[in-house]
Amino acid sequence: MHRVTSERPYPLLDTAATRRLEQAAMASLPPHTLMQRAGLAVARLALAVAPHARSVWVACGPGNNGGDGLEAALHLQQWGKAPVVTWLGDPARAPADARASLQRAQAAGVRFSETPPVQPELCIDALLGLGATRPPEGRMADWLARMNTGAAPVLCVDLPSGLSPDTGAYAIHLIADNDHPARTSARFTLSLLALKPGLFTAGGRDAAGEVWLDDLGVAPQDGAACAWLSGASAARQRPHASHKGSYGDVAVLGGAPGMAGAALLAGSASLHGGAGRVFVALLDGGSLGVDPGRPELMLRAPDALDLRAMTVVCGCGGGKAVRAVLPRVLSLAARAVLDADALNAIAADPQLQMLLQARTRRGLPTVLTPHPLEAARLLGLSTAQVQADRLAAARRLAGQHGGVVVLKGSGTVIAAPGRLPSINPTGNARLATAGTGDVLAGLLGARLASGLPAFEAACEAVHDHGLAADRWPVGQALTATHLAQKIS
Repeated sequence: MHRVTSERPYPLLDTAATRRLEQAAMASLPPHTLMQRAGLAVARLALAVAPHARSVWVACGPGNNGGDGLEAALHLQQWGKAPVVTWLGDPARAPADARASLQRAQAAGVRFSETPPVQPELCIDALLGLGATRPPEGRMADWLARMNTGAAPVLCVDLPSGLSPDTGAYAIHLIADNDHPARTSARFTLSLLALKPGLFTAGGRDAAGEVWLDDLGVAPQDGAACAWLSGASAARQRPHASHKGSYGDVAVLGGAPGMAGAALLAGSASLHGGAGRVFVALLDGGSLGVDPGRPELMLRAPDALDLRAMTVVCGCGGGKAVRAVLPRVLSLAARAVLDADALNAIAADPQLQMLLQARTRRGLPTVLTPHPLEAARLLGLSTAQVQADRLAAARRLAGQHGGVVVLKGSGTVIAAPGRLPSINPTGNARLATAGTGDVLAGLLGARLASGLPAFEAACEAVHDHGLAADRWPVGQALTATHLAQKIS
């Protein structure tokens, strides 16, 4: 068992693949072995995350997820804790393994109750597991509401109840607003056998909290992954005998009237991300000849740039003015990052869509960086439909338009035709401020200009962008300007 971090990649298995893995393991092991291993792992993690907790509420559902909770309660009882089990099952209808765990817990003297304890020091959510298809209701919904608004930390068994393992859609409200107070207690999830993609995107990261993995001694099956959780990139050392031409030219086209800051932020991120030279072509008629705060940025008129030799970052603050430069960008740019208003223009113009598709057919590296609303416009869907299955939306965008797609948001998804998508594990809500998307686009441009393949450049840029936010000093506000200076 170990905590999942952003330092290494992990395969992600969907429900079907996890079921196949589970069934193969059960066929090769004595009956009840997996549940006993799972329960012991849950109990051990409970001690690790709440070592001083004595009163432990173990909320158990009627299936095998509840059986894992019953096994955990048995061990906690034997180790001197005071677990209280609320069980929604029926001994006559429970699965055989869960029924065996029920008998073991009862024999160990575990206390069972119809109602949750008043002030538990730790809550264990063993209500719904991998096979759940309906939102929690009735007593189960009430118990989840108590856990999610209580003061005690919550440890989820395999999955937070109500979370889709495949999409990250979450049936429970966790985001604070005027009607829902913010949680102050910690959340943990022990994923069993394998990691599921829903833990890391859409509502998954808020629901799961800190994720741990225990494979229960079962080796993963080759080719079972539906996606990857991306890890840190290998450090690359620049040769001493190199020069600015070794690291490529980035041109940022954007900054319509009143929005020059977006293009300048992208340019600054490209500089700090290691690009050899960075040009900025503002689309506001030439308001700046030089940026006094960043004199390294070379300001040029859009038509003065030789796009055939450049990595072009297009769209940051581009407004409607970006429409006029897009045909040239799509046709000529050696490598391109299409962001923000460039994506909105493409979504509204079939001719630009044809140029984009022709570009990718020619094999010119291209990365699209939509947020969910921009992705919805490109796909002709609603934002809610995109968010309901972010992996599927990113794959569909990559297939429809070609190139690499970076679907931004909690658990950014990177997808490309013909390969498994990646979900990024870094980043936090500090990035929810104006300009951070422009910084990501500029950083991605620098990675592309350095010669990285488009998919690897996207994964690395998204990872490093989020990691900078994760390392941000506590109590210090994150701004896009300072974020651009922190990335490297």
